[in-house]
Amino acid sequence: MTVSSARFWDRVAPKYNRQAIADSESYQRKLAAAQAFMKPTMNVLELGCGTGSTALEHAPHVGHIDATDVSAVMVSFGREKAERAGVDNISFVEAGVEDFNAPDASYDMVLALNLLHLVRDRTAALAKIHRLLKPGGYFVSSTVCLADRMWFLRPIIPVLRWLGKAPYVSFIRVNDFMAEISAAGFQVQQHCTHGRANSLFLVCSKDASSACSSTEEDEP
Repeated sequence: MTVSSARFWDRVAPKYNRQAIADSESYQRKLAAAQAFMKPTMNVLELGCGTGSTALEHAPHVGHIDATDVSAVMVSFGREKAERAGVDNISFVEAGVEDFNAPDASYDMVLALNLLHLVRDRTAALAKIHRLLKPGGYFVSSTVCLADRMWFLRPIIPVLRWLGKAPYVSFIRVNDFMAEISAAGFQVQQHCTHGRANSLFLVCSKDASSACSSTEEDEP
């Protein structure tokens, strides 16, 4: 029987919380890339924050972070981590991408890391992110693009979902996702791909007048 997204992530949250970062080098590079665009006054939204590790890394560089996740258990781990670390500029909120709402232009930066390939309606998600960003704001994402290299998993994932062993996962190609980003009104500032699963990391701007530059890097 297929389980809901929230129930799946609630169940795996304790194990997820104990796991070390699989690719620490790439993770540190992505942290640094995002932080290069951060300012101490920024109001940041992280969608799909998991257990809060990335929010805690970014907290010293910004004014405030609203960190959201569909899983109540994930959010509870995040709150515990922040309390232990004495970090008081993160608000953890239980909410999925579809459920979270805030006034237009509320945020200077929105993060969606390892999330959008798990969202059923990416078009709606990207439109919401665009709406929530201030003009000139930044959208930072990391999205697994399985269709390019791991297409053979396509018939396996539905079986794993039925068994409760996997969440919903969409199969995206890098070029198609880049087109979706452009169609949503974002301008790519930086991009790179890495890892076996072909994870696409992007830093994008909402401001159409921003200069557009890009870098690409592929790792085995």
